[in-house]
Formats: sequence, C-alpha cells, structure tokens
Amino acid sequence: MKEGIPEPADGQERTLSSLTLTRNQADRMMGAPRGSPLGMKTRREITPVEAGGETPLTAFSPAVSTRGTQRELQVRILLLGVGMQGAAALYDLARSEDVEEVVAADLDIDRARASLLFKPYRAKVRFERLDAEHGESIDRLMGLRPDAAIDLLPVAFHDAVTSSAIRNHIHIVNASYPSMKITAMSDEAEAQGVTVLPEFGMDPGIDLVLMGEAARSLDTVEEITTYGAGFPEREAADNPLKYKVTWNLAGVLESYHRPARIIRNGAVVDIAADEVFSPENIHEIDIEGVGRLEAFPNGDAAKYADLLGISRPELRNTGRYVLRWPGHCAQWKTLADLGLLDDEPLSVDGVSVNRRHYLAKLLEPRIQYAPGERDVVVVRIEAAGVRAESKTKVVHQVIDLRDLETGITAMGRTVGFTASIGAQMIASGRIAKRGVISPLGDVPYEAFTRELGKRGIGIESDLTTGN
Repeated sequence: MKEGIPEPADGQERTLSSLTLTRNQADRMMGAPRGSPLGMKTRREITPVEAGGETPLTAFSPAVSTRGTQRELQVRILLLGVGMQGAAALYDLARSEDVEEVVAADLDIDRARASLLFKPYRAKVRFERLDAEHGESIDRLMGLRPDAAIDLLPVAFHDAVTSSAIRNHIHIVNASYPSMKITAMSDEAEAQGVTVLPEFGMDPGIDLVLMGEAARSLDTVEEITTYGAGFPEREAADNPLKYKVTWNLAGVLESYHRPARIIRNGAVVDIAADEVFSPENIHEIDIEGVGRLEAFPNGDAAKYADLLGISRPELRNTGRYVLRWPGHCAQWKTLADLGLLDDEPLSVDGVSVNRRHYLAKLLEPRIQYAPGERDVVVVRIEAAGVRAESKTKVVHQVIDLRDLETGITAMGRTVGFTASIGAQMIASGRIAKRGVISPLGDVPYEAFTRELGKRGIGIESDLTTGN
C-alpha cells in the first residue's frame, strides 16, 4: 500500500480513463512481475521530507493513447543527464508516439531546457534538477515511478544510479561498460523484477547486438572482429589530430590508455595500456563510402567471445577496435610515450594535476565541430566460420552521419537514440528478461534494428558462403 491508497488484489479491476485492466494485466503490460510496484501508477505528491527538503515533485500520471482503433498504454521515461548524448535521447523520446511523458533531469536545468530541439513536443517534457553527487537527489527522481529510466550521466555515477533504480523497482538503461558492482547487482535486480541494461549505446551497444547476431548465424565461429568509431568527415578533419569531439574528451583519453586483450592465431594476447598505439597492434581497413582508416585495440575482446559461448579451440582471431584517420595512432603514441596519458598525477607548483584532464581541458575547445561540419559513425562486425558445413563470412555494418537539420551528431544519434529505444522496449515489455542483461543476446535483433531503421540508422548485412 502506498500513500494510504490500497493496491487492487489479484484479479480486481483498476480503471484509468476509459481503459479497464485487471491488476495482473496492467503489470504484464508494464513488463513487471505480478503484483509489482512497477504496475499502474497514480499521480501523487512527494513530500519535502522524501525529496530531501527540495521542492515537492509530481509523480508521473497514468497515460492512455488513442492511436488507431485500440487503446494502447504509453510509457513514461526518466532521463538522467542531458549532455551531448542525453540531448539526443531527449529528442528521440519527445518525438516518440509511444512515450507519453518525459522527465529530463540535469544539474544545469537551463542547458537541459535549451537542448529540447523538437519544440512541438515541449508539453510532454518537464525538467527537474539533479545533483548526482547526493544519493537523495537520485532517489527523489526515482520516486516519480517512471516505467523506465535512462542514465547518461558520467560513468562515476552509474553504480549509485543503478542501485537506486533497483531499490525503487525502476528499469534502467545506460551506455557504458558495467562495473563489477553493477554486475553483482543482477540477482537483486531479478528478485525485484527490474531490468538493468548497460552497454546500450553505440560502442558498446549497437556493436554488441550485431556481434551476437553474427555469431548466432554461424555453426562454428573461427574469427569475429568488431569496429566502432566516431570521427570527423574527411572535409572536417582539418586539425593536426584529424579528430573532433562528440563526447567528453577526458573520457576519450581514458579509453586511449587502457589495456586490451585480443586473440591472435588462437593465442590470447594482452596489450598494455601504453602499447595500444604501437605499430604492431595497428592495422588498416577500407570502408566503402568512407575511405581507408586505421584501427587500434579497444578493451577486452576475448570476454565477449566467452559471453557468447564461442568455443576457444575453434576461435582463431578476435578483437575489438577503434577506427581513426591514418596518422592518428602515431600522434597519440608520441603523446603516450611522453607520459601525457599516464595515471599518476603530476605536481605543478604544489598542485596535483591529472594529466589526461589537463590535456582534455587544453585540447577540447580547439577540436569542436563547426555548425556545418559532420561526424561519421562506423560500426562494423566481421565474422567467419562454418555454416551448414560451408565456409561462411558474415558482415554487419552501420554508417551514420550528423543530421545538419537538427544538429544532432552521428554519435548522439547512435548513442542517445539507442538508449531511448532500449528504455522504450523494456517499458513496453518487448524486452522482458530481468536482472543485469546484455545486448549480446537479450535484445531482440529484428525489433531493435527495425527501431533503428525508423530513425534513419540503417544496417547493411552480407553473408557469403563458399567451399
């Protein structure tokens, strides 16, 4: 029972406008277990005590759509973080016919409001302040009882946000690799009837969905390689780095200084953080319509092969790679050798300085996109093996460009839109598995790629069979 309002018992009816559902029907439509707090919600005021002394919030209201001949339940989404990728997610949520209401929360509410590009849908979006440094601020927003939440805050806040979501029985999506703490929350999330979907952006995200599909299309996987990248169009690659930012540069530099693991000729190869840009770890690839690019290792590829259940004796080669214009790796190899990417802080006049943060602050203002410039996103999966006793190669590929009409970058489209799709699929019951799940096998491939297609993000696939 909540706020003195008795919950309907199993089999009793609950009426919302002209839509009448049993309690169990309502819960199933929301993708929640029978009798879960994630069932239908009523509008209620959250008291100042619950809100940590802040302004009382009004919870999401029940929503009914009258599209078509049948009434359909729409969903309510909480968006945490309205930065570069969050603004894209907000745009997608605001335009979605399946979303009735959005609460967008950020520390900077004025910036968040300014990011709402699709003005005809302003009425379905409201903004709240979020100070993610304080857990009560997160809990306050989870207390709104959305059908799902999207966490596009900095990675440092993901553990606290996920924990709050599970405690409050709210499904949660983010676009980052899961920490050990989040992975360990799976049993609790499942017991609470909550879905936690991390790694659901571009890379990781789209790449993992395509990787899982490629692996499942083969009886035996002998090679599987993934590429994920965001970089300026050739005409916009006009600085010495041939690179511009569509994400927080400090985060990019973190990824430039982490170890990697690949499988080469059947043997596991560990690559130290300061060796990812070494020539022996770099190769080039031609992408039709884009050009020749260089690739460097990106984290632990062997882990994903194991998660897919790919047999090691048969698997000869696997790797995850980032793509950049040629010459990028040599430049960053020099900077890495000079110690500018090292973890150890540097003392400058008695002040401790994080080297990567300093470098990001120095470079980021100088490598921004101009209004008419476009970024390119490439996601490519190459798999080879045996299918029906024949040698087979499978390729899935996404190429996306910045939308100059809206200004949304390709990175924003493939990260923010993807996170939005994930939240909507969970809230509507199209993703029903509970606990901490993975894009590798727990996201329906056809349904997901269909949603990408609706947003103009196409996937090219090719399967070639030979003896």
